[in-house]
Amino acid sequence: MIWSFSIFSVTLQAISSARTQDMSATILTITGSDGTGGSGVQADIRFINELGGVVASVVTSITVQNTLGIQEFHDLPASVVRRQMEAIVNDLQPQVVKIGLLRSIDVVEAVVDVLKQYKPRHIVYAPVLKSARGDLLVTPKVYEAIERLLIPMCTVVLEASDIPIGPRKHGHANQLASAVAFYLSHGERTDEAMLHARTYLKQLPADYAEGSSRSEELYNQFRDAVEQYFSRYADVAFYAEQLNVSPRYLGQVTRRIAERSPKSIIDERITTEITLLLTHTNKSLKGIALQLGFSSQAHLSRYFKKQKGLSPSQYKIHHS
Repeated sequence: MIWSFSIFSVTLQAISSARTQDMSATILTITGSDGTGGSGVQADIRFINELGGVVASVVTSITVQNTLGIQEFHDLPASVVRRQMEAIVNDLQPQVVKIGLLRSIDVVEAVVDVLKQYKPRHIVYAPVLKSARGDLLVTPKVYEAIERLLIPMCTVVLEASDIPIGPRKHGHANQLASAVAFYLSHGERTDEAMLHARTYLKQLPADYAEGSSRSEELYNQFRDAVEQYFSRYADVAFYAEQLNVSPRYLGQVTRRIAERSPKSIIDERITTEITLLLTHTNKSLKGIALQLGFSSQAHLSRYFKKQKGLSPSQYKIHHS
């Protein structure tokens, strides 16, 4: 019985030791969400886990976004961010904290206050000031607070020189900061951690964090659908339904690819067909209206004048 108890006691000590080791190596990421997984808290969790690390998270902002960009921000109150942090640091005691998106002065102050009380060994800050599309995410006043309150506490602050020259890659700064945090959590010096992080990132595929955008494919499908149905349907909702997407998403796609709305593309195709029929056939205006699904000749005339600035008869005279 004594022998059995001794083994049991040693086993418990080993489990406790392993758990303590895992907890001390935990990395806390404090940032916003990115539903695509290309950046934000989702990317941090994925990336650090792939490296073999342990990660806990605090969310500062919830975003409505896809591979086309961010449509909405819903920033969490500072009190909620603080309570998230306190729950994690009191329990898991992470010694490395990685910080990304902070969008309000109140949140900056709350984060700094908890960090001052808790005093983690390392703080890694990756400034998230603009989106990959160039949209401003943080106001100058908020960043002034970050420079004054947070940056002096940090072990590592990523700068523009840390990011490769060339087109902005979605999530690259995020990946670099996460990798640095991982190597710091394993006891490496700052210079070693940065070197190993950069080396690791060079091995990743170029499109590692780009997501699976199908924008160009969908845009081409939309243009094909317009070509097929323009003589019967002029409403965006019809084409969105055919492509099994929302009208809003279809609009995001066409604006990104062609810098135009879906409606303008549909109208252009219909108007082009009207001009061809006016100038290259002997069809009457009533016949053209019937062929292209207009309710009447008058309806077609109003539509055409809005698009071209001339009535169909005036256009025909000028281009005959």
